[in-house]
Amino acid sequence: MPKKSKTREQFIDENAILFWYIRKDKLHAISDEVLVEFILNYGSLKALKELFEIIGIKKLAKIYSQIQGRKKGNYFPELYNYFGLLIKTYNA
Repeated sequence: MPKKSKTREQFIDENAILFWYIRKDKLHAISDEVLVEFILNYGSLKALKELFEIIGIKKLAKIYSQIQGRKKGNYFPELYNYFGLLIKTYNA
């Protein structure tokens, strides 16, 4: 039997500790950009894989392409580079 993928809300709830400063009643309303940034910077490899399944590579590629200037500074440089390599690998 195929594994059922999680909903975005379930995924956020499971990783809620990463969003400690966001009020609980606002947690599910975070943007995909914030979700990607926090999972990439502070989440586990398992969480990153689940994020790919939930959001999809095309949406992740769009988010990556919009990261520039100050937003780019929100990412650890090594992870920003890794994110770019992942996008190139799966989007090729």
